[in-house]
Amino acid sequence: MSKPSSKASAASKLLRGGLPSVPGAGRRAQFSAATKRALVDVAERLFTEDGYTGTSLDAIVAGAEVTKGALYHHFNGKRALFEAVFERVEGEAVRTILAAMKEHRDPWEKAVAGLRAFVDVVQQPGYRRVVVQEAPAVLGYEGVREQEERSSLAVVHDLVGQLLVDRQRPVDAGLVATFSRILFGALAAAGEVVAESEEPTDASRRVEIAFGYLISGMQLLREAGVALPTAAELAEPGAPTSDPTPEPTDEARD
Repeated sequence: MSKPSSKASAASKLLRGGLPSVPGAGRRAQFSAATKRALVDVAERLFTEDGYTGTSLDAIVAGAEVTKGALYHHFNGKRALFEAVFERVEGEAVRTILAAMKEHRDPWEKAVAGLRAFVDVVQQPGYRRVVVQEAPAVLGYEGVREQEERSSLAVVHDLVGQLLVDRQRPVDAGLVATFSRILFGALAAAGEVVAESEEPTDASRRVEIAFGYLISGMQLLREAGVALPTAAELAEPGAPTSDPTPEPTDEARD
C-alpha cells in the first residue's frame, strides 16, 4: 500500500502539531517517533472499536497514512502493536489512579480515592476492550502479568504496605505480597464484571460499594488493635498467631 501523496500523513501532522522535541534527535528521528505514535493512536482506536481479530494491519496503516514497511520498521506484527497499545492504556490508567491517590496523605483515604479512580477507568471503552477483554487472549496470562507487575500491581503492593504498616511489630513481607496479590486479583475480577455488564455504570457502583466495604473492614480491624503475625511467628510451626476477631465492645455485649 503506497502512502497517499495528496495530503500529509498522520505522522507529518503530529510533527507539525508540536511533537515534543528530543534532545540530540534529528528531524528524521522525530519523524520516526511521530510515525510510531500515529500507528499506536490508530491501532488503539481500531482495537477498541473492532477488537483484535476484527482489526487488520491494512486498516491500521491506512488510518495512519503510512506504508506497511513503516509499520514493520517499528513493530514486527499486529501482536507487537497490540502490546504497545496495551502498555499505553494500562500506563495511562495507572497514572490516573496515582494522581487521584496523591491528593490524600492518609493511606485509607488513598485506598478509597484509588478505588474510585479505578472504577472510573474501568468504564472507559478503551480500557474495557483492550485491557480487560482482549489482552488475556492476545498476550496470554504471562504477557499480561509481566506488564501488570511493572505498573498496576506495583501500585497495589505499595498501597497495601501502607495499610498494613505497624510501628509496634514488623509485618511479614510475604504477607504483604499475599495481600497485594489477592486484592489485585479481586480488582481484575471487578474489571471483568464491569466490562461484561450491559449497565457498566451500575456495575461500577456495585464494585465501589463492595470494595469500600472490604477496605472499611480492614480499617476497623486495625483500629481495634488486631495485629498481623510477624515473619518469626509465621516461621514457627504451630506458633499461635493473632486472633483476627476483635474483642466485642460493651454495646455488643449488652
